[in-house]
Amino acid sequence: MIIQKPGIGTIMKEAFKQRIVVPGFNIPYLPMMEPVIRALCDTGTFGLIMVARLEWIKFKSGSMKSIRYEYEKLKDLKFTRLHLDHVPVIDEDNLLTDFENIISEAIDLGYDSVMIDGSRLTLEENIEKTRRIVELAHKSGIPVEAELGAVMGHESGPLPPYEELFATGKGFTSPDEAKKFVQETHTDWLSVAIGNIHGAISEATRSAKKIEARLALPHLKKLNETVNVPLVLHGGTGIAKEYLMKSFKQGIAKINIATAIRQPYEKLMISSVKAAQDAVYNEMLDIIHNQLEITGSAEKIISQKF
Repeated sequence: MIIQKPGIGTIMKEAFKQRIVVPGFNIPYLPMMEPVIRALCDTGTFGLIMVARLEWIKFKSGSMKSIRYEYEKLKDLKFTRLHLDHVPVIDEDNLLTDFENIISEAIDLGYDSVMIDGSRLTLEENIEKTRRIVELAHKSGIPVEAELGAVMGHESGPLPPYEELFATGKGFTSPDEAKKFVQETHTDWLSVAIGNIHGAISEATRSAKKIEARLALPHLKKLNETVNVPLVLHGGTGIAKEYLMKSFKQGIAKINIATAIRQPYEKLMISSVKAAQDAVYNEMLDIIHNQLEITGSAEKIISQKF
């Protein structure tokens, strides 16, 4: 008898219900995938393997196909699924992308979930583009993540002072707009801006220590009460644990982590890929055991046994 694996949509709904966060780990360099998956398996933790468009353009992940091929060699469906992270309609350099064809290719390649990022569009344009992708993906049973608000950090040029951004709430996701957005697009998960920021990606700044962001928890509470879908926290590196643990109780069901595992790899990758992989593995253990406290989460959120 063939036992069907539970889809990531089902898993995320269960994580959202139990208030257990699912971490997603970005893979900008292909050799990083092995220690990430090994750490998830060794700790019994469920997580997503992810690649964003910028990671095959500005880093060394190769392509969606390369990531898919590497994942097929290493995957363990008790602990992992494959997610297409940020595919922006307008990218960090303010250029229009071929987002629909990119996402269509990912669906054809067998990615388990996909993300469209229309956050640089007007609300109505974001709704229209996201709805189109949701309709496309749902035909293949693939859940969609979308973004509303401005999670900054990937743009060209320096950020405004973080304290100014946080104090003014610039770019924060509006609860009223979020309600309209979810109702009209039927997106499965929503990435929100509540003080979180992405790590820098330019070659000049990508090795710098990331800003220690905070989370506007009262604002998150309003969002969680307004939209009844799993919420996503991008820019998860560098946020104090006290904010993270409280955010998981207020609807954050997925957290994206990139900088925390990328920087240890980059420090060692030229001298020794093996040492770089070991550094990623050790950082993964710290993230799972100490920073997120999700050791053994797979058994809790996946009822289907393999």
